[in-house]
Amino acid sequence: MTDNAPIAFLDLARQQERLGPAIRARLDTVLRHCRFVMGPEVEELEQRLAAYCGAAEAVGVSSGTDALLMVLMGEEIGPGDAVFLPAFTYTATAEVVLLLGATPVFVDVDPATFQIAPDSLRARIAAVRSAGELEPRAVIGVDLFGQPAPWDVLREISENEGLVLIDDCAQSFGGAYHGRKLGREAVATTLSFFPSKPLGGYGDGGAILTDDPERAALYRSLRTHGEGKMRYEVLRIGLNGRLDTLQAAVLLAKLGGFGDELRRREEIARAYDADLGNLLGVPARVADSESAWAVYAVLLKDAAERDSLQAALRESGVPTAIYYPKPLHWQPAYREHHDDSVSLPVAEALGERILALPIHPELTDAEVARVIAAVRSWREQREVEGAVA
Repeated sequence: MTDNAPIAFLDLARQQERLGPAIRARLDTVLRHCRFVMGPEVEELEQRLAAYCGAAEAVGVSSGTDALLMVLMGEEIGPGDAVFLPAFTYTATAEVVLLLGATPVFVDVDPATFQIAPDSLRARIAAVRSAGELEPRAVIGVDLFGQPAPWDVLREISENEGLVLIDDCAQSFGGAYHGRKLGREAVATTLSFFPSKPLGGYGDGGAILTDDPERAALYRSLRTHGEGKMRYEVLRIGLNGRLDTLQAAVLLAKLGGFGDELRRREEIARAYDADLGNLLGVPARVADSESAWAVYAVLLKDAAERDSLQAALRESGVPTAIYYPKPLHWQPAYREHHDDSVSLPVAEALGERILALPIHPELTDAEVARVIAAVRSWREQREVEGAVA
């Protein structure tokens, strides 16, 4: 690879070169025993995920989206129910609410951390109760971009309001809050193993973590068509939502070096913090936490400045991404479920200012330096243009 070769935003090929032997050994074992659905690797992965997070139970499922869906199904969320969630997140968090006939109620986010804003949550709950048309039932906190939501406050609000608290930890497996790994902050925590996540498979996959054995048993039933203890005993309406054995095998191979990958992500984030902090807005750290750094999102002054930087980085072979260009309540699929008179100003402004830089464990020191140099060069050019103007 030459010094001027494009940098990969996510380099699964380079990761495959590093982890290939371990992954192939795990896959070969599955190919020998041929238990492709609910093979022994699924249970082994569940045990290791639970142990890693300190949770009592882990249930492997087909995706992070299905994990959220099953948790809401387990709480019997449905028509007439309100589920509160951040407006600045991926669509999966909201779409599962609508799939069950319930109503997503969008909440603004913190301008520094991008996590759900407690004051906005309180206001939105009060407004729904005052309107009297929906029954407040649940809060979904999202550990966005690798960092934890404000779980202490969310628990307090949920307990005071009699709401079920759910953790959408799709982007943040491996992160920590108050010294403990994410996975036990709510009654249920959902994980995604989509390939771009900090712990990613070779396709879709997910899991649910909980300390409640009754909920865990319910999720195991729901993921297998609502089955009971016997295969053809159908206790409830469920899903075909099982985690494939092959995906479990890949994840088991990756778990061995996961701690090293998290440390590398943190090294890159600190390098960006140190060298970019005076050039643009670097991510604020959630207090007393550790990030899994799924996304390193910087803030620019406005959309024009963001577009200028993105174009300059593209010319330098540095890829970027925008998470997310539009808040959920402005998306066509959700607009009719949101009162346009309710403004969520932080979520609405972030889409014009945010830009994600490459951050993955395969980035070399030289590539990190190239990203930093490209940003610095862009800023210097902007200052020259400003001085001339």
